[in-house]
Amino acid sequence: MAAQEQNGKEENLNAQQGFRENAFKIIMKMQGWSSVTPRSKHLVDEILHSILFLGKINSIPFSPNEIISDGDILEALMAKYPRPFQFYLTQLPRRSPFSCVLDMIVLLNSPANEEQIKESLRDLINDLAPHFLVSSTICISQKSKTDQSSKRYYGVSMSTNRRNPRTIVIAASCLSKWDEYVSGAVMTYYPNNVMKDYFDATIEVPGNIRCEAFSLSRDEQMSPCRSCHNLFGLNTEETTVWHYGNCAEAESLSKLLTSEEEVKNETHVHEHSAENRQRAEEEVRRALRNVLRMIHFNTWTGEFYNPEMS
Repeated sequence: MAAQEQNGKEENLNAQQGFRENAFKIIMKMQGWSSVTPRSKHLVDEILHSILFLGKINSIPFSPNEIISDGDILEALMAKYPRPFQFYLTQLPRRSPFSCVLDMIVLLNSPANEEQIKESLRDLINDLAPHFLVSSTICISQKSKTDQSSKRYYGVSMSTNRRNPRTIVIAASCLSKWDEYVSGAVMTYYPNNVMKDYFDATIEVPGNIRCEAFSLSRDEQMSPCRSCHNLFGLNTEETTVWHYGNCAEAESLSKLLTSEEEVKNETHVHEHSAENRQRAEEEVRRALRNVLRMIHFNTWTGEFYNPEMS
């Protein structure tokens, strides 16, 4: 029995090596890109914190020196980016790591170069083990379907492939990152994928905006899922309901609504009281603390990590 148990542990450890390998490759890629991209240091700072946190709560936990096993590289990163190592045990990331990768690649290519951005993401993903710390979908939003010169806003799906990390990061995004309209819509269904009986903050974005998702593995357009229809009023014939807040549309629309006042003013929001929104936020925070307690992460101070801006 002891031998079987040991074999099971070794198999689990081997199955999780993709997390460690991908984490190191992504960190090194981001560090390299940052060296040639002005005003991007904060993205390396942020992704380091996010990856270190997710390594800590992984089903097989990985410490910083297990993720970055080269002592010289670890020492250099700790010297250049001390705060992620200082706060990954006490503060939660505001978003998943691949969102930082996306922002870096958009900076590298400029927002207008949509095809190059998608290609760069695919090239990176093809060099990584499947499932770990990578997103499967990208979404591009613009204020107009017809005006292709309008600014593009990019989002990726959650790069958290297991239930607990996904639940944690979606809650963190709702409470600290996403536009109030997007977070309100997601909190309507979080955490049980069932609409709250006291709170409906779902929205209907204007029909003339562009919001299109693409598979990063197959390079083909994807229809919005039923969840995105329920949250944002996106037209679809799909019936699949994914976890609310997991899809790339959430991040992409959040950026659009934050930056384009005209689109936000034309977005219909279901009526709800400030008191019920506060109640929903408290329920999300309570559910978040419950998940952290369940996985024995008991050191959260209640704060979300702010990267050092470059």
